[in-house]
Amino acid sequence: MTFESVAENLRESFRVVAAGRGPGEIRELHGVSIASAGVKFQMFNAAFLSSPVPTEAELTPRILLPALHFESRKLDWAYWVCEDMLEPRIRRASRRIFERHGLRHSVDLPGLLAETVAPPLRPLPELDIRRVHDAPTRDAFCAIASVCFHVPIQWFLEVFDNLGIWNHFTAYVGYLAGEPVSTTAIVMGGQAIGVYNVATLPQYRQHGYGEAIMRYALEQAYKDHGTERTILQSTPAGARLYHRMGYRPVATIAVYASSQKL
Repeated sequence: MTFESVAENLRESFRVVAAGRGPGEIRELHGVSIASAGVKFQMFNAAFLSSPVPTEAELTPRILLPALHFESRKLDWAYWVCEDMLEPRIRRASRRIFERHGLRHSVDLPGLLAETVAPPLRPLPELDIRRVHDAPTRDAFCAIASVCFHVPIQWFLEVFDNLGIWNHFTAYVGYLAGEPVSTTAIVMGGQAIGVYNVATLPQYRQHGYGEAIMRYALEQAYKDHGTERTILQSTPAGARLYHRMGYRPVATIAVYASSQKL
C-alpha cells in the first residue's frame, strides 16, 4: 500500500463526479488521466499523471495534452500531481516546469494512510448523521463545503447537481439540534477507503464533530466493503486530528491551476 493507492483513489473520486454529470468526461491520454465535471469550479476539471515520469522530455507532453483538451472546451482546469510519480530530479524542477506552461502552483496536500484507525482519545459528541440522498441533504453538504473551502456555493451546487452522483460518492452531513454542522464523504478505490470533504463550520470547531462524522462514515464503509485501510489528503487544519487517528504520510499531491481562479 504505497503512493499509488493514494493517486488511484484520488483519480477515482473525480471519476465518480465526472461520470455523474451529463457534461462530464473521463478520458485516458498518453500517460494522463482526465476526469472533468465540465463545471465552472476548475478544481473538478482535473488531470492526473497515470504512470511514472522519468524525464522532463516526458513530462512536457503530459502537460500539453490535457492543456489542449481543456482549452478546446474553454474550461479552466487543475492538474493534481502525485509528486511521487516524478523522478527526484524532475520533482525538484517540477514547479518551474508546470509554471512555464501556464499552470500556477496552488497547494501541496500530504497523502496520508492508516491501515487501521486508532480509537478515539476522548468521548465524541452525538450528532444526527444523515447520508446525502436528496436535495436538502445535498444543499446542506454544499453549503458547508462552500464556507469551509471558500468557494461560491453555486459552484458546488453545479458540481453536485445530479443526485445520482451520491450513489458512489457516499457523503454524510452531521446535524446538531437540526442544524447542519459537519460533513464527510467516502470513495472506494486503490484497494482502500478514500476520505474526502471532512469539514466543520467554523463556529462549531474544536468540539469533535469532524472526528465524530468521519468515524461514523468509516464504520459504514468497513461494513460495506470489508477493509480498514483508509487514505486521505490532509489540509494543515486537519493534520493533528489525522495524526492522532493513526495516519502517516505516504505521498505528496501538488495542485496546479490553469488560471487565477480557485
